[in-house]
Amino acid sequence: MAGPPGSPGPDVLRAFGVHDRPLERLGGGRGRTWRAGDVVLRPSGDRLEARWRSATLARLVHTAGFRTPRPVAAASGDWVVDARAAPAGDAAGAGAGTGDDGWEAWGWVDGRTDPTRVDDVIAAGAAFHRAIAHLPRPDFLDHRDEPWSRADRMAWGGTALPDDQTLDRLAATFRPVTSPSQLVHGDLLGNVLFTPGEPPTVFDWAPYWRPAGLGAAIAAVDAVTWHGVAVGRLGVLGTGVPEWPQLLVRALAFRIATLHLLDAWNADQTARHRHVVDAVVQHAAGTLDPS
Repeated sequence: MAGPPGSPGPDVLRAFGVHDRPLERLGGGRGRTWRAGDVVLRPSGDRLEARWRSATLARLVHTAGFRTPRPVAAASGDWVVDARAAPAGDAAGAGAGTGDDGWEAWGWVDGRTDPTRVDDVIAAGAAFHRAIAHLPRPDFLDHRDEPWSRADRMAWGGTALPDDQTLDRLAATFRPVTSPSQLVHGDLLGNVLFTPGEPPTVFDWAPYWRPAGLGAAIAAVDAVTWHGVAVGRLGVLGTGVPEWPQLLVRALAFRIATLHLLDAWNADQTARHRHVVDAVVQHAAGTLDPS
């Protein structure tokens, strides 16, 4: 029997061993994430990326500074199950392709997000980034073409930014960034769970290949823009992060370019971001060559 609209089908639930558990839609994941007992199910997106992420996090060593949910394998042993899943145990139905119509599963972790705890989010992100600093750059990053990946390339000079006065102001302050790139989490602020007595849980890893401090910079501009954190804290949030003013500029350009690509940039967004743009540009001005 079919479940609620947008939920994983019965063969997907059976493949992950949760067909006998009630489904609950969760608030995150753009409304497409579901809980079935102690398992969380969500659309996998690109299967190459999903399999890589699950295999990586299945063996990642946690520390006192962070943990992650562990992935749940299907009965076939695969990390991804086709949305048109065949019966459990059929490897062909368990996502043998490379499209974006599959489902993945993760162990449930108790806790709550709190975007106002930006210092703690940044600390958890830094611990996570130290743990993944040795990982090589995955090839799938070269082929991603959704708005967030396109905006990331725009913010780092890979392609032109949208024609916009706000982005022009930010781009005028761009200077070369020499910090080494590594895998980072590009959307930390709403994706860290806090549980009393436990390390913070970093989840929904959005991987990018950029300087480690970029994750903190994106979290900082998100916190100030959307969650009432004082704009005057932008500087101190990056204490000890190399090239912090430039990372803030790139982070804000990335977020605004994404809104353009989603057709969500308008007069209201311009007004909301104005004070953050002013602060980031002024902060970056302190790093410019006075000549």
